[in-house]
Amino acid sequence: MAGSSSVYPLPKISNSYFPTIPPKAPAPAISYSQAVSEAPYTALSGVIVDGRIPERHPVEPRYRVRNQVGQTNRWRLPESLYSDLLGSSQAVKAISMPYNRSMINIITAESPKLSTNMDLSKPYTFRVSNDRPQTHPNLMPFQAAKGSKLLTRDSMSSPVSQTLPASAPSRPRSIPSTARPLQTFTPKNARPVTPKDVFLYHSKKNMSFVGPDEQPLECDVILECLGLSWELHRPFLQKSGTLATLLHSATDPSSQKYYRSSASETLDKYIKKSEFYSNEYRDISQRLSVVDDAPEEKKGIGHPAHTSQQRTGTVTTITLDISDALVTKRAVAVALGNLYHDELEVDVDDVAGVLAVASILDFKSLVNGCCDIMLKSISSKTVCTYHHTASQYNQDHVVGACERWLELNLIPQLACQIQLREMAADLLQRILKSNRLFVYNEYSVYKTLVYWLFLQVNPDIQLMPSHSTVLAFFNSLSKNTAFLERDESQMYAPLFAAVRLHGITDTGNIQDMQIMNILPQKWLVDLLSQHYHALQGGGDMSALKNFNTSAVRQGFIVDDEPHYHSEILSLHGFHFELKAVRQSTAGTYVFYMQRLRPGDPILSFRQCERHTFSMRPDREVRYCITVQYRQAGENQLTTTGLLTHKFGLGEKTSKSEVIKMEGLQKPIYVTFAIMFPAS
Repeated sequence: MAGSSSVYPLPKISNSYFPTIPPKAPAPAISYSQAVSEAPYTALSGVIVDGRIPERHPVEPRYRVRNQVGQTNRWRLPESLYSDLLGSSQAVKAISMPYNRSMINIITAESPKLSTNMDLSKPYTFRVSNDRPQTHPNLMPFQAAKGSKLLTRDSMSSPVSQTLPASAPSRPRSIPSTARPLQTFTPKNARPVTPKDVFLYHSKKNMSFVGPDEQPLECDVILECLGLSWELHRPFLQKSGTLATLLHSATDPSSQKYYRSSASETLDKYIKKSEFYSNEYRDISQRLSVVDDAPEEKKGIGHPAHTSQQRTGTVTTITLDISDALVTKRAVAVALGNLYHDELEVDVDDVAGVLAVASILDFKSLVNGCCDIMLKSISSKTVCTYHHTASQYNQDHVVGACERWLELNLIPQLACQIQLREMAADLLQRILKSNRLFVYNEYSVYKTLVYWLFLQVNPDIQLMPSHSTVLAFFNSLSKNTAFLERDESQMYAPLFAAVRLHGITDTGNIQDMQIMNILPQKWLVDLLSQHYHALQGGGDMSALKNFNTSAVRQGFIVDDEPHYHSEILSLHGFHFELKAVRQSTAGTYVFYMQRLRPGDPILSFRQCERHTFSMRPDREVRYCITVQYRQAGENQLTTTGLLTHKFGLGEKTSKSEVIKMEGLQKPIYVTFAIMFPAS
C-alpha cells in the first residue's frame, strides 16, 4: 500500500557476547614513564621562554624520584642544569644511551631470569632454562642399528641411552631451510653416557658385516682392555697392526657362556654365597641365568628366558694391557669404534686420548686424523695437552705447531688462563729462550713466570689469581732467604735466569720484584747496578755482548681498526716511538722506530717532567724489527735482521729503516729489540 511502511521487530538475541573493555593504565604510571623519558631533554634545554620551572613528578611510595643516578638509571630531574657539569654529563649520557643493555633485556624479557643472551638482530626464540626445558623435535634419537649385536659384554645390563654421546654427531632429518635447529635437552635424571654407548654408536654405523640371511654377524673376538670386554669382529681388526698381531698369535677359539645381564650375574653370586637358599634352588638359579649348550626345552610363558636374549658363541679372547694416564675407557671406545667406518669421527675433547690409543693400536689412519684435528684446534686450553701427547708418541709436526703457537701466544693468551699450570718446566724454559717469543715487554715475561710458579706451588687453585693475590702470597713467605735460594725451589732458578732482567726499568715493577722476594738479592743488586752504569755512561750497555740473548724487547699486537699503532720505549734516557701504520691498500703496513726529542708532544706530561733525557746528539743503536703473522694456515716471520743506526735528534737521522709489508692478515705480532753498544 502506497505511503505505508512495514516495521519488523528486531530478533531477540540471547546469550550475546560483549568483550570487556581493557582497563586504562593508571594516570600516575603514564605520567611517571613520560617524566622519566622527558627529564634529560627538559634539563638540557635550559630556561624556557616563560620562565616557568618544570614540575617534577609527585613523589609517591611507588614512584620515587631518585636524587642519585647510577650506571643503570636515567637522569630524572627536569630543572635546568645551569653550570652543573656533572649533571650535564649524566643527562647527555641518558640521551645517547636511553637505557642500559641489561635494563632493556630485563624490561623486554618474559621474566628477569630469562633476560640473558638476547640478540635483537636475530629472530625471537624461547630460551632454555631450568623452568622451561626444550627438546629437539627435528633430531633423530640415538637408536641402535637394525639387527646389530655389537655390544660389550656388560652392555646387555641396561637399555641403550637415548642421549647422544659427545663424540657422536646428531643426524637431523630433512627440515625446511627456514627452521632453526634447537639443542637437544638432556633430562637431569638421564643416565650418563658410558664408554659402551660410545663404542656402540660408532660400531653400529657400519652395516656391512651382515650374513647371507641379512642378520648381523656375531662377534668372534673379545678384547680384554681396561677392565672391560670389547666385542669385536675379525674383518675390521686388520686396520690395527697391534690387534692383528695379537689375533694372529692368539689361541684357538673356544665356546663362551655369558650372563644375560649384570643383574642376573649379581643375583646369582648373592644366591651362591647365601646360606638361606637350598642347593636345589641354587642350581635352578644358575641354569636360568647362564646360557647352556644343551638343546632348548619348552619354556612356559613365565620363563625368564623370554625376557632376555640368548647369547652363546665361539670367540677368540685377546688381552691388551695399557698403562698410560692419557688413555681412558672413553678414548678406547672411540678408537675401537672408528675401526668400523672409514670416515673418522673424533671429538676435540677426546682427541688427545684417542691419539694415544691409536698409537698403541698402530691405527695409522686414525693417528693421522687425530693429528689433523689437533693442528686445527690448538688453543690455550689444549696446547699443553697436545704437546705432551704428541711428544710422547713422536708426532713431531704437532709438537712443532704447539711450540710455534706458544712462541706467539704464551704471554698474550696462555698467561691469563688457568691452563698455564699444565705447561712443563722444560717446555717453558725452551720457549722463554726462543728468539721468536713475542713479548709486550721484559716485565711481562717475568710476570708470566711468577704466575706459573704460583700455580705450581698452589696446585689446588682452580681460578686464575689476581696480581695482588700473587704479590701477597710471595710477600707472606719468610724474608730470611729468597724463594729461589731454598732447597726445594732451586730447580726453578734456570727459568728465571732466562728472563732478561736488565730490560725491566720501571721503578714500580722493580719494587714489586723486591716485595715478592723471589729472586736472590745478588740478582737485584746486579740489575740496579747495570741501570746505574748505563745512565752514567750515556746509555752504554757494556756488560751485554750477545744481541740475541741480551737485547731489550717491546712489542704490540695489531688487531684493531685504527690506521696506526704507536708505543713509547724508554731506555736509559733515550725515548723511541715504535710505530705500525696501515696504508691505503688493504693489508699493507709499514713498521719503523723513531727517536723522540725532549718535550715531544707524543710524550705524556709525567714522562717529560719525571723521566731522564739524554742530550747526546746521536746514539748508536743495534736494533731488530720482527713481524709475525699467519697466512694460509702457516706462521710467517719477517725480520730486518740485526741493524745498526746512529739515532740523532734531526728529522733525517731520528728514524730507523722502514719495513713495508703487503698482504698481512690480523693479528700481527710486532716486536722491537734494541741494545746500546759501548761508544
